[in-house]
Amino acid sequence: MTQPAPIRRDDRVRLLAEALSLAARGWPLFPLRPGSKTPALHSAERCPRTEGCADGHLKWEQRATTDQDAIVRCWTHKPYNIGLATGPAGLIVIDLDTPKPNSSQDAPGGAETFTALCERAGQAVPTTYRTRTPSDGAHLYFTAPAGIRLGNTAGKLGPLIDTRAAGGYVVAPGSSIPAGMYEVTDPAPVAELPGWLLLLLQPPAPVPARRLAAPAVSGTSAARAALDAECNVVRTAPAGQANNTLNRSAFKVGRFVAWGDLPRDVVEEAFQAAGEDRGLTAAECRSTIRSALDSSARTVRARDAA
Repeated sequence: MTQPAPIRRDDRVRLLAEALSLAARGWPLFPLRPGSKTPALHSAERCPRTEGCADGHLKWEQRATTDQDAIVRCWTHKPYNIGLATGPAGLIVIDLDTPKPNSSQDAPGGAETFTALCERAGQAVPTTYRTRTPSDGAHLYFTAPAGIRLGNTAGKLGPLIDTRAAGGYVVAPGSSIPAGMYEVTDPAPVAELPGWLLLLLQPPAPVPARRLAAPAVSGTSAARAALDAECNVVRTAPAGQANNTLNRSAFKVGRFVAWGDLPRDVVEEAFQAAGEDRGLTAAECRSTIRSALDSSARTVRARDAA
């Protein structure tokens, strides 16, 4: 189990000064356990429902603050590491990690992969506020674009490149873990997130919901209505009259087949199902339907004279 970094007497003063400086930038902060990356806040299960949690448990992002008095009270209590809530701070932080010790020796790190990404895009590596992590990685700070909510990503820009935005946090400079300290390596002003990076980080546009349409039905509405009605007549035919009823109903609908309003196979299938539902055999249905439609075709009057 990893042990927290040893705490020196001056750590409390140094961390408080760092926290006040970061909060003065308008970046909301919350405490991390001394020498750790873990939030030093109670869990929902152990929430006392007092003070800030009186109306319900507040998570670290909700508890992050720029209030100078609150920061002084917190960091004079213990030498907490500093968690920076990227979402409320309006920041996008690109985290360039380094390969794990047991990985291939020639595996590129996040910084190399990010440089290659910039070269492919025909862009220079952006100059912006930058910190070094204890693993010799880097955090590049950018201002989040107005009106666009970006979440955290892992590997979206490439291997060993993560981003922290809404719903995320980074360990702020001045904090330390057993491997070392988080330090500012470039105090340049925080740059706007370049547009080409925004395009890569934006989630795909939601696909508009399509209205469900009823399946297309062959024939005119009147012809289809007639077919449905006559099929119901067949299904409810009196005992002993099923075959005669099927013959009469199919003959009636046959005119719509002759006029071209309904395909014959559609009519045959509909009456076949209705006849079998009423108890006729499949063979009886086929014979009766075929005979009725043939007879209807021979005797049908023109549409205008009907």
